[in-house]
Amino acid sequence: MNDPYQNAGDYSLSEAFDRVVPLACGGRRLDQVLAELLPQHSRSRLQGWIREGLLRLDGAVIAEVKHKLAGGERLCLALPEGEKNEALAENIPLNIVFEDDALLVINKPPGLVVHPGSGNREGTLLNALLHYLPDSAQIPRAGIVHRLDKDTSGLMVVAKTLEAQTDLVRQLQARTVKRQYLALVAGRIERSGGVDVPIGRHPVQRVKMAVVPESRGGKAALTYYRPLLIFPSCTYLECTLETGRTHQIRVHMAHIAHPLVGDPVYGKRDPRLPVFARQALHATRLALLHPLTQQYMQWEAPPPDDMRQLLAELGYA
Repeated sequence: MNDPYQNAGDYSLSEAFDRVVPLACGGRRLDQVLAELLPQHSRSRLQGWIREGLLRLDGAVIAEVKHKLAGGERLCLALPEGEKNEALAENIPLNIVFEDDALLVINKPPGLVVHPGSGNREGTLLNALLHYLPDSAQIPRAGIVHRLDKDTSGLMVVAKTLEAQTDLVRQLQARTVKRQYLALVAGRIERSGGVDVPIGRHPVQRVKMAVVPESRGGKAALTYYRPLLIFPSCTYLECTLETGRTHQIRVHMAHIAHPLVGDPVYGKRDPRLPVFARQALHATRLALLHPLTQQYMQWEAPPPDDMRQLLAELGYA
Protein backbone atom coordinates (compact mmCIF):
# COMPACT_ATOMS: atom_id res chain seq x y z
CA MET A 1 0.00 0.00 0.00
CA ASN A 2 1.37 3.39 -0.93
CA ASP A 3 2.24 5.79 1.89
CA PRO A 4 -0.25 8.69 1.53
CA TYR A 5 2.39 11.09 2.91
CA GLN A 6 5.23 10.03 0.65
CA ASN A 7 7.24 13.06 -0.52
CA ALA A 8 5.26 15.38 1.76
CA GLY A 9 8.53 16.77 3.04
CA ASP A 10 9.46 17.88 -0.47
CA TYR A 11 7.07 20.80 -0.21
CA SER A 12 8.33 24.18 1.01
CA LEU A 13 6.01 26.93 2.09
CA SER A 14 8.17 29.42 0.26
CA GLU A 15 5.65 28.63 -2.48
CA ALA A 16 1.96 27.80 -2.28
CA PHE A 17 1.26 24.32 -0.92
CA ASP A 18 -1.37 22.60 -3.04
CA ARG A 19 -2.32 19.02 -2.24
CA VAL A 20 -5.30 16.66 -2.36
CA VAL A 21 -6.13 15.13 1.02
CA PRO A 22 -5.58 11.35 0.90
CA LEU A 23 -8.84 9.40 1.20
CA ALA A 24 -7.31 7.48 4.10
CA CYS A 25 -7.40 10.73 6.11
CA GLY A 26 -11.18 10.99 6.09
CA GLY A 27 -12.63 11.69 9.53
CA ARG A 28 -9.44 13.20 10.91
CA ARG A 29 -8.75 16.74 12.14
CA LEU A 30 -7.43 19.30 9.69
CA ASP A 31 -4.44 20.35 11.82
CA GLN A 32 -3.36 16.74 12.39
CA VAL A 33 -3.37 15.91 8.70
CA LEU A 34 -1.65 19.14 7.73
CA ALA A 35 1.10 18.45 10.30
CA GLU A 36 1.75 15.09 8.63
CA LEU A 37 1.74 16.59 5.15
CA LEU A 38 4.18 19.29 6.27
CA PRO A 39 6.36 17.63 8.93
CA GLN A 40 9.03 20.34 8.69
CA HIS A 41 6.67 22.72 10.51
CA SER A 42 5.40 22.41 14.08
CA ARG A 43 1.69 21.84 14.57
CA SER A 44 1.40 25.05 16.61
CA ARG A 45 2.78 27.05 13.68
CA LEU A 46 0.40 25.37 11.25
CA GLN A 47 -2.53 25.94 13.62
CA GLY A 48 -1.65 29.62 13.71
CA TRP A 49 -1.67 29.83 9.94
CA ILE A 50 -5.04 28.05 9.82
CA ARG A 51 -6.54 30.48 12.33
CA GLU A 52 -5.21 33.40 10.31
CA GLY A 53 -7.33 32.21 7.37
CA LEU A 54 -4.37 31.25 5.19
CA LEU A 55 -5.71 27.80 4.33
CA ARG A 56 -8.27 27.10 1.62
CA LEU A 57 -10.19 23.86 1.41
CA ASP A 58 -11.73 23.32 -2.03
CA GLY A 59 -11.39 27.07 -2.53
CA ALA A 60 -13.05 28.13 0.72
CA VAL A 61 -11.19 29.54 3.72
CA ILE A 62 -11.22 27.15 6.69
CA ALA A 63 -10.02 28.75 9.94
CA GLU A 64 -11.06 25.95 12.33
CA VAL A 65 -8.15 23.69 13.28
CA LYS A 66 -10.50 20.90 14.45
CA HIS A 67 -12.41 20.77 11.16
CA LYS A 68 -12.99 17.13 10.21
CA LEU A 69 -11.84 16.18 6.73
CA ALA A 70 -13.75 13.86 4.42
CA GLY A 71 -10.78 12.92 2.26
CA GLY A 72 -10.30 13.99 -1.34
CA GLU A 73 -10.50 17.75 -0.64
CA ARG A 74 -7.94 20.10 -2.13
CA LEU A 75 -5.75 21.91 0.40
CA CYS A 76 -4.04 25.15 -0.53
CA LEU A 77 -1.79 27.01 1.90
CA ALA A 78 0.52 29.92 1.10
CA LEU A 79 3.37 31.21 3.22
CA PRO A 80 2.07 34.21 5.21
CA GLU A 81 3.44 37.58 4.20
CA GLY A 82 4.86 38.02 7.67
CA GLU A 83 6.84 34.79 7.33
CA LYS A 84 8.54 35.76 4.08
CA ASN A 85 12.02 37.08 4.53
CA GLU A 86 11.71 40.12 2.31
CA ALA A 87 14.27 42.11 4.30
CA LEU A 88 17.55 42.97 2.63
CA ALA A 89 20.67 40.99 3.37
CA GLU A 90 23.25 43.19 5.10
CA ASN A 91 26.88 42.52 5.93
CA ILE A 92 26.60 43.03 9.68
CA PRO A 93 29.30 41.31 11.78
CA LEU A 94 28.14 38.44 13.95
CA ASN A 95 29.87 37.18 17.09
CA ILE A 96 29.52 33.44 16.44
CA VAL A 97 29.98 31.18 19.45
CA PHE A 98 29.11 27.88 17.75
CA GLU A 99 28.08 26.67 14.31
CA ASP A 100 27.34 23.36 12.62
CA ASP A 101 24.96 22.14 9.92
CA ALA A 102 21.87 22.65 12.08
CA LEU A 103 22.59 25.48 14.52
CA LEU A 104 24.14 28.89 14.85
CA VAL A 105 24.73 30.27 18.34
CA ILE A 106 25.57 33.97 18.50
CA ASN A 107 26.46 36.44 21.22
CA LYS A 108 24.23 39.42 20.43
CA PRO A 109 25.63 42.84 21.32
CA PRO A 110 23.44 45.45 23.04
CA GLY A 111 21.73 47.77 20.58
CA LEU A 112 21.13 45.15 17.87
CA VAL A 113 17.43 44.70 17.02
CA VAL A 114 16.48 41.07 16.31
CA HIS A 115 13.55 41.46 13.87
CA PRO A 116 12.82 44.26 11.40
CA GLY A 117 9.85 46.36 12.46
CA SER A 118 8.49 49.84 12.43
CA GLY A 119 11.48 52.17 12.53
CA ASN A 120 13.94 49.27 12.27
CA ARG A 121 13.72 47.92 8.73
CA GLU A 122 17.49 47.61 8.39
CA GLY A 123 20.46 46.84 10.58
CA THR A 124 18.82 43.93 12.40
CA LEU A 125 19.96 40.43 13.26
CA LEU A 126 17.61 39.06 10.59
CA ASN A 127 19.30 41.26 7.97
CA ALA A 128 22.67 39.94 9.14
CA LEU A 129 21.53 36.31 8.96
CA LEU A 130 20.25 36.72 5.41
CA HIS A 131 23.74 37.84 4.42
CA TYR A 132 25.70 35.27 6.41
CA LEU A 133 23.34 32.38 5.59
CA PRO A 134 21.67 33.09 2.22
CA ASP A 135 19.68 29.84 2.45
CA SER A 136 17.99 31.16 5.59
CA ALA A 137 15.73 33.18 3.27
CA GLN A 138 13.78 29.93 2.79
CA ILE A 139 13.18 29.52 6.55
CA PRO A 140 10.54 31.52 8.45
CA ARG A 141 12.19 34.41 10.32
CA ALA A 142 15.54 33.31 8.87
CA GLY A 143 15.71 30.58 11.50
CA ILE A 144 15.19 32.80 14.56
CA VAL A 145 13.22 30.92 17.24
CA HIS A 146 13.47 33.30 20.20
CA ARG A 147 14.53 36.86 20.70
CA LEU A 148 16.33 39.24 22.99
CA ASP A 149 15.28 42.85 23.47
CA LYS A 150 17.29 45.43 21.52
CA ASP A 151 19.27 46.53 24.56
CA THR A 152 19.71 43.07 26.09
CA SER A 153 22.96 41.34 25.18
CA GLY A 154 23.90 37.68 25.09
CA LEU A 155 23.35 34.24 23.64
CA MET A 156 20.76 33.33 21.02
CA VAL A 157 20.32 30.15 18.99
CA VAL A 158 19.31 30.25 15.31
CA ALA A 159 18.17 27.24 13.26
CA LYS A 160 19.81 26.66 9.88
CA THR A 161 17.12 24.25 8.61
CA LEU A 162 13.35 23.96 8.85
CA GLU A 163 13.71 20.68 10.71
CA ALA A 164 16.05 22.22 13.28
CA GLN A 165 13.73 25.21 13.69
CA THR A 166 10.72 22.98 14.31
CA ASP A 167 12.68 20.93 16.86
CA LEU A 168 13.85 24.06 18.70
CA VAL A 169 10.33 25.50 18.78
CA ARG A 170 9.11 22.24 20.33
CA GLN A 171 11.95 22.34 22.86
CA LEU A 172 11.03 25.89 23.83
CA GLN A 173 7.42 24.78 24.32
CA ALA A 174 8.58 21.75 26.36
CA ARG A 175 10.97 23.99 28.35
CA THR A 176 14.03 21.87 27.59
CA VAL A 177 15.90 24.98 26.39
CA LYS A 178 17.56 26.45 29.49
CA ARG A 179 18.52 30.13 29.68
CA GLN A 180 20.33 32.00 32.41
CA TYR A 181 20.82 35.76 32.59
CA LEU A 182 22.92 38.20 34.57
CA ALA A 183 21.06 41.28 35.80
CA LEU A 184 21.77 44.27 38.01
CA VAL A 185 18.63 45.27 39.88
CA ALA A 186 17.69 48.08 42.23
CA GLY A 187 17.76 47.38 45.95
CA ARG A 188 19.29 44.64 48.06
CA ILE A 189 18.26 41.00 47.55
CA GLU A 190 19.93 38.75 50.08
CA ARG A 191 18.20 35.44 49.39
CA SER A 192 17.42 33.35 46.34
CA GLY A 193 13.81 33.17 45.27
CA GLY A 194 11.37 33.04 42.41
CA VAL A 195 8.59 35.04 40.79
CA ASP A 196 5.64 32.98 39.58
CA VAL A 197 2.99 35.33 38.19
CA PRO A 198 1.45 35.44 34.69
CA ILE A 199 2.48 38.03 32.12
CA GLY A 200 0.43 39.59 29.35
CA ARG A 201 0.09 42.73 27.28
CA HIS A 202 -0.39 45.86 29.38
CA PRO A 203 -4.12 46.72 29.26
CA VAL A 204 -3.48 50.42 28.54
CA GLN A 205 0.12 50.87 27.36
CA ARG A 206 0.21 48.32 24.56
CA VAL A 207 3.98 48.59 24.00
CA LYS A 208 4.52 47.27 27.53
CA MET A 209 3.99 43.93 29.22
CA ALA A 210 2.56 43.59 32.72
CA VAL A 211 1.50 41.11 35.36
CA VAL A 212 -1.94 40.10 34.08
CA PRO A 213 -4.23 37.36 35.47
CA GLU A 214 -4.60 34.32 33.26
CA SER A 215 -8.35 35.01 33.22
CA ARG A 216 -7.54 38.22 31.33
CA GLY A 217 -5.07 36.76 28.87
CA GLY A 218 -1.91 36.50 30.96
CA LYS A 219 0.35 33.49 30.36
CA ALA A 220 2.17 31.50 33.02
CA ALA A 221 5.65 32.88 33.71
CA LEU A 222 8.29 31.69 36.17
CA THR A 223 11.66 33.28 36.92
CA TYR A 224 14.17 32.11 39.52
CA TYR A 225 16.86 34.45 40.83
CA ARG A 226 20.02 34.09 42.91
CA PRO A 227 22.13 36.95 44.30
CA LEU A 228 25.77 36.93 43.20
CA LEU A 229 26.94 40.32 44.50
CA ILE A 230 25.18 42.67 46.91
CA PHE A 231 25.98 46.38 46.77
CA PRO A 232 24.58 49.16 48.98
CA SER A 233 21.89 50.19 46.48
CA CYS A 234 21.63 47.27 44.05
CA THR A 235 22.15 43.54 43.58
CA TYR A 236 23.84 41.52 40.84
CA LEU A 237 21.64 38.50 40.11
CA GLU A 238 21.69 35.30 38.16
CA CYS A 239 18.20 34.77 36.72
CA THR A 240 16.94 31.49 35.28
CA LEU A 241 13.94 31.39 32.97
CA GLU A 242 11.51 28.49 33.14
CA THR A 243 9.27 30.24 30.58
CA GLY A 244 10.07 32.74 27.85
CA ARG A 245 7.54 35.55 27.96
CA THR A 246 8.28 38.93 26.40
CA HIS A 247 10.20 41.17 28.84
CA GLN A 248 9.82 38.43 31.47
CA ILE A 249 12.77 39.25 33.74
CA ARG A 250 12.17 42.99 33.42
CA VAL A 251 8.48 42.66 34.35
CA HIS A 252 9.02 40.14 37.13
CA MET A 253 11.80 42.07 38.85
CA ALA A 254 9.83 45.31 38.65
CA HIS A 255 6.84 43.44 40.11
CA ILE A 256 8.80 42.62 43.28
CA ALA A 257 10.09 46.22 43.49
CA HIS A 258 13.57 45.45 42.14
CA PRO A 259 13.54 46.83 38.57
CA LEU A 260 16.62 46.48 36.40
CA VAL A 261 19.16 49.26 36.59
CA GLY A 262 18.90 51.41 33.47
CA ASP A 263 15.53 50.00 32.38
CA PRO A 264 13.75 52.90 30.62
CA VAL A 265 10.37 51.14 30.53
CA TYR A 266 9.91 49.30 33.81
CA GLY A 267 12.39 51.14 36.04
CA LYS A 268 12.38 54.49 37.77
CA ARG A 269 15.25 56.95 38.02
CA ASP A 270 16.79 56.71 41.46
CA PRO A 271 19.78 58.94 42.36
CA ARG A 272 21.14 56.15 44.54
CA LEU A 273 21.53 53.87 41.53
CA PRO A 274 24.40 53.96 39.02
CA VAL A 275 23.70 55.52 35.63
CA PHE A 276 23.51 52.96 32.83
CA ALA A 277 22.48 53.54 29.22
CA ARG A 278 20.37 50.37 28.88
CA GLN A 279 18.70 47.74 31.02
CA ALA A 280 21.51 45.84 32.76
CA LEU A 281 20.63 42.41 31.41
CA HIS A 282 22.79 39.81 29.66
CA ALA A 283 21.90 36.27 28.48
CA THR A 284 24.96 34.49 29.80
CA ARG A 285 24.16 30.77 29.45
CA LEU A 286 22.18 28.70 26.93
CA ALA A 287 21.60 24.95 26.97
CA LEU A 288 19.53 22.66 24.74
CA LEU A 289 19.32 19.26 23.06
CA HIS A 290 20.92 19.28 19.63
CA PRO A 291 18.14 18.84 17.03
CA LEU A 292 20.06 16.17 15.10
CA THR A 293 22.00 14.24 17.74
CA GLN A 294 19.79 14.95 20.79
CA GLN A 295 23.05 15.52 22.64
CA TYR A 296 22.89 18.02 25.52
CA MET A 297 24.90 21.13 24.65
CA GLN A 298 25.67 24.29 26.61
CA TRP A 299 27.34 27.62 25.85
CA GLU A 300 28.37 30.53 28.02
CA ALA A 301 29.20 34.16 27.26
CA PRO A 302 30.63 36.61 29.83
CA PRO A 303 28.96 40.01 30.22
CA PRO A 304 29.97 42.68 27.70
CA ASP A 305 32.34 45.56 28.42
CA ASP A 306 29.66 48.02 29.53
CA MET A 307 28.34 45.69 32.23
CA ARG A 308 31.82 44.83 33.44
CA GLN A 309 32.61 48.54 33.67
CA LEU A 310 29.37 49.09 35.58
CA LEU A 311 30.37 46.44 38.13
CA ALA A 312 33.83 47.99 38.41
CA GLU A 313 32.28 51.37 39.20
CA LEU A 314 30.35 49.70 41.99
CA GLY A 315 33.60 48.41 43.45
CA TYR A 316 33.76 44.90 41.99
CA ALA A 317 37.03 44.39 40.13
